[in-house]
Amino acid sequence: MKKKQNKNLTSLADHIEQQYGVRGTPERERFEEGFEAFKLGVMLQELRKGSGMTQQELAERCGTTKTYISRIENNASDIRLSTLMRIFRDGFNKHLKLSIETS
Repeated sequence: MKKKQNKNLTSLADHIEQQYGVRGTPERERFEEGFEAFKLGVMLQELRKGSGMTQQELAERCGTTKTYISRIENNASDIRLSTLMRIFRDGFNKHLKLSIETS
């Protein structure tokens, strides 16, 4: 049996471009920055839960507050790089690696 093609479907990349413009435009760059912050929060939450820690336990390990950990996980807070590094170092005994993408 042959599948029907749905001509109304668009790829995620095309949808993002339609909604936020092409890379390099201010609106698209704001979207990309927000998405990276969202991903960071999700990664932190998954690592914390995978380690069997509560937000309170993680906060105590790295010298911050449960509220701050929650804000990072829920993408409601800008975070200092030094604080982020401390969370991974003291909270998880891991090192944070950053990379820069060039155009």
